[in-house]
Amino acid sequence: MKTKVAFVCVHNSCRSQMAEGWAKHLGSDVIEAYSAGTENYPEVKPLAVKVMEEAGVDMSEHKPKLLTDIPEEVDILITMGCNVVCPFVPCKHSEDWGLEDPSGGPIEGFRETRDIIKEKVKALIEQLRADK
Repeated sequence: MKTKVAFVCVHNSCRSQMAEGWAKHLGSDVIEAYSAGTENYPEVKPLAVKVMEEAGVDMSEHKPKLLTDIPEEVDILITMGCNVVCPFVPCKHSEDWGLEDPSGGPIEGFRETRDIIKEKVKALIEQLRADK
């Protein structure tokens, strides 16, 4: 059985989308990945989509989602470091990755964030595979 993992931030337009993309791309055998935000936002940031595409992950169909759009209960909740209090989501484990938001900055910041998220997702996947 796959582990339900939700990646959450405020707008679900950049970091949480990247994390969902990496989790589905690298760990679909062990992770049922979701991402969501606490506020409505019109689109996934184009630079987030672009840098993930550079790394071979297609997020062109991704749309921002709200917490009400994902399962009510997940196994692992990962927040991105949004400096806000996230609403309660029932889960067995939660952690905050404390990532800077590259939005509004140059593409290099998006690439750096993408690569940090990839390493964190890979570590999570390795842990989940070890626990099986």
